[in-house]
Order: sequence, then structure tokens, then C-alpha cells
Amino acid sequence: MYKNVKYLIPAYDVDMGGVMVKQSLPTLKVNQVDPFLLLHHARFSYTENAPAIHQGLGPHPHRGFTPVSFVIDGEVHHRDSRGNNQIAKKGEVQWMQAGAGIIHSERPSQALAARNGAQEVVQLWINSPSAKKMQEPSYQYLSEADIPSFLSEDRQVSNKLIAGKYNGLQGKIRTESELLIIWSKAKSGGTQLFPISGELNTMLYLIGGELKITDYGKVEAESLVVFDHNAGKIEISADSEAEFLLLAGVALNEKVVQQGPYVMNSETEILEAMRDYQMGKMGVLIEEK
Repeated sequence: MYKNVKYLIPAYDVDMGGVMVKQSLPTLKVNQVDPFLLLHHARFSYTENAPAIHQGLGPHPHRGFTPVSFVIDGEVHHRDSRGNNQIAKKGEVQWMQAGAGIIHSERPSQALAARNGAQEVVQLWINSPSAKKMQEPSYQYLSEADIPSFLSEDRQVSNKLIAGKYNGLQGKIRTESELLIIWSKAKSGGTQLFPISGELNTMLYLIGGELKITDYGKVEAESLVVFDHNAGKIEISADSEAEFLLLAGVALNEKVVQQGPYVMNSETEILEAMRDYQMGKMGVLIEEK
């Protein structure tokens, strides 16, 4: 039995304080797909005429959830108030569990800026269970070489297991709740079958190309497919070269209160987050080369 498509959400343009991104979650119709809170897809261009440290997204705080960056193209230079300083390249992942609070920046690398390069990133926000929202923050980086991978039966779809267990493999990311995240690239004509547990809320984001989903139909680039809750299979076939993320997780079923970069369980906890940031309890990020 195939899983049914509940929603097809084309990404739409949003202005994030002067930074334009494509957003497919949340929308007016679908606020979240528990435990997933937000999905942004962005392309940025940089210039050699300014230092990289003055481009991109400057220092900003987070608490109570995990922002994950999938580097589709280019390079992302992550710095944070815990002392992490890392450049992730095309095909790599930065996974930051914000916990009780962290300040980070997301810049281009100096090498990318020096060649007037471009950057393409998908950022996913994953909610943390209430019991883990105030734990110590952590940062994890997955290089391309360190990601477990597998091929489709026809060997035309390459899949990278970012988090969770699948196909006898175990993802290397430590997660706060049960997740299954797979990053796939399909050649034209390739087919991939994913059996999915009924416990998992499941989405598929098509980064580029075109796909057909069995028992549903065609999906175009920059679209989010949200499936219903029944256990079943998801079968995709690629009409062209395609790249997509399969995102699945067990629902936390907890109250979500969000204010900007903070995601907690009550309004009081949001006020505490604001206070703690102003008091410097989330640390200080002084960016250096």
C-alpha cells in the first residue's frame, strides 16, 4: 500500500528581514508537520568586493530546537558562541541543537566570496522535546565522506542517510527524537521505493528536477509533499535528474510556542529566553577569520 499525499505545498517567497528565501513550511494551511517546524530554501550570491565576514547572516540566537543546514551548493561558514568554527561544502550537513541557547552566524567562506560565488542551502527546523529544550547546546558536522549511503535497486538513485536507521544502516547524527532523514539524487528514469512506518510523520521536499510519486502524480521543483499518517510505501520515479529530501519523524505532541528564533512550550519560557539572551546567558560570538 502506498502512502497518500495529504498536501502539496509549492514554496513561496518570504522576506526574512531583507533576506529573500523560499518557504514551504509553515503555511497558512499547514503550520507544522510535527516535529518539523520550518523549511527554507535559499540561494545567495556573494562578492569579492567585501570580506566574507561582512556577508551572509550575522550572529543571532536560538533556543529550544535544532536548525539543520543542507548545503546544496557553495560553502557555508558556521561560527557559534560555543567555539565551533566550521566550513561545510556542497553535499554536507551542519546540525546544531540549540538547547538552552546558542548564538551563531552563517557566512560564505572567504574562498567562495573571493570568486564571486553562489550558495544554495535548505534549512530545516526540528522541534526538541520539552525535556531536552534546556540541555547543553551541541554542533554536529557531516562531511560528504562520513555520510552512510545506499543505492536504489536500479542503481539510478543515490541516497545519503543523514539521520535515523534505514536499510541496515545507522545515521551518524545524534538526534533528540526519532527521525529518518534521507538526502537523495536521482538520475533521469531512476526509481526508488521507501517503506515508511506509520509512526512517522513524513514529508518530501523536491530541491530540483521533477518527480512522479506513485498513486499521486507529478511534483515540480521547490515543492513540499506532506503524506498522511498510514504506514506504507513511497515510490518515486524521476522524469529528469532530481534532488530531494525525505523527512520523517515521530510526533512530539507537545504545545509549541514560537517567537522568532525561540521555540518553547509556554509564553513564560519565551520571555525567559528573551531575558537570558539579553543577559548574555547564551554566550557571545565574536567572529574572527
